[in-house]
Amino acid sequence: MRNATRIFCKLIADTSFFKHNGKLQYIQQELKEVREKCAEKVEGTEIEACVPAMVRVRIRRTKYKDLTACIRFPADYSSESLIVELKSKTLPDRLLDTLSRLCEKECSEKHADRKQVLLALKFLRNFLDENPLCVCSDEIGRTKKLLSNDDQVKLKQKAGHIILRLCQDAYFFEVRFVIPDLYPEEQVGIELRDTNFPLLFQKIFIGNAVEIARRCVVPPAVKKPKNLPFELKRSLLPVTQFLIMDCVKYCPVQICSLCQLKCFPDNPEDVVTNENEDKYVEKLYCGHLVHFGCMNAYMKVPPFQGGKKCPSENCGLRVYHDKWRATPDLAEARWAHQQARERELAEVVDFLD
Repeated sequence: MRNATRIFCKLIADTSFFKHNGKLQYIQQELKEVREKCAEKVEGTEIEACVPAMVRVRIRRTKYKDLTACIRFPADYSSESLIVELKSKTLPDRLLDTLSRLCEKECSEKHADRKQVLLALKFLRNFLDENPLCVCSDEIGRTKKLLSNDDQVKLKQKAGHIILRLCQDAYFFEVRFVIPDLYPEEQVGIELRDTNFPLLFQKIFIGNAVEIARRCVVPPAVKKPKNLPFELKRSLLPVTQFLIMDCVKYCPVQICSLCQLKCFPDNPEDVVTNENEDKYVEKLYCGHLVHFGCMNAYMKVPPFQGGKKCPSENCGLRVYHDKWRATPDLAEARWAHQQARERELAEVVDFLD
């Protein structure tokens, strides 16, 4: 009985030994194929390790679309899928975790009982090629958190476009962002699609957004000694934050600090487009909105010393605007002249009476 048990145990051990050896030979053959064909089959790859314990391959499309795949063989390979772990210094962890699961699912559902390493690497490379928005997925997520229920965002992955429609009351602003292949080394492209904001504010919104994006990737022309060395920044999130918080959500609800009425009418069709009319909306250098008529009257009365200040509460910044460029001395001289004329007219009226 004991001899029979020993023989049975030996048969099991021999079966496991041959099964293990057969699996090891299968893996070794696949590893040889990976070493020979990886660079040819999968563009932009660099093998860092290729042993039965782990296959480690770096996949690089651009400087910022760069990841490393750490691949391990499960106990029951290849009927079970590979175990994939992704690492990157430039892509967000949340994206890498999701991509790891997708890669394992791809191997399990489509490539069971096949050699999977090169197929997994091809899948990862194709993802980098076909998903240009992957490099800014974290910024897209943070932008979505700033949106209200009326706002919309559409992602066009293969085209590398993001369409953002922002709404505040009856006003809307729809813009398309184009993510270049070399993002974030190149600034995000910004294209206005549709809006019912007046023309002046369309130019302000887009012009400032483009400048914000440019400053993220282009160092200042004049370097100041006290400034820190220039560092490249991602430009999508600063631009979306500006358009959402400082433009579309801000302007329609602003109150003219001089007349205490809303700058923009409730109905966009009632917006004044003649820049010489009193209710035409102007934007000051400090960012506050005023009616042209209110501001024009305010700029013609003292005090003038040190330049006229923004009338908005707790602002106090000097007014800079193309329509009001007179120096404090000139403004005061004009006011004094006007006062003198009014006194002369008053004296004439008194004389006639």
